Amino acid sequence: MIVLRQSFINTSVRVAAVVAAAIVVSCAPMYSAPQQVEAKNPSVTYKYQSDQDLIEANQKAATFCSGYQSTPRAASFSTDADGRKVVVFDCVTVTPTAAPLPPVNPNLTYTYRTDQELLDATRNAQLYCMNRGSQQVVSSIVTDASGTRTVTFRCSPS
Repeated sequence: MIVLRQSFINTSVRVAAVVAAAIVVSCAPMYSAPQQVEAKNPSVTYKYQSDQDLIEANQKAATFCSGYQSTPRAASFSTDADGRKVVVFDCVTVTPTAAPLPPVNPNLTYTYRTDQELLDATRNAQLYCMNRGSQQVVSSIVTDASGTRTVTFRCSPS
């Protein structure tokens, strides 16, 4: 009778331990993998007034982002309380692609309406010149009587 009672107590303790472990495991959060909560790229902000200032800000952002092995991408444009324009550049990592090179063109001319289009034209000219071992230089920015804005770039030896 004592042996049977001791066996019952041992079994009861084991069952209680298994039940307690199951309760603890069921209360633990179930994550299958780590979850990203937040990520921030380095960014840099510039105030500017003219299109030429914006191109210069883009060049400065390129220098800033190169310290992070990345390139600048305009994240937002706004106007400050003092009336000056503001651009925020995020530094992003770009995966190079093997695209065919455009034909040689000593003057790269782009018509643009927005600041974003001007930055896109600047980036295209930079890539064009860089792929030819040159540096991109702004030749001129012109606004005609109708308000159409045109920027012309040229490639110069490095």
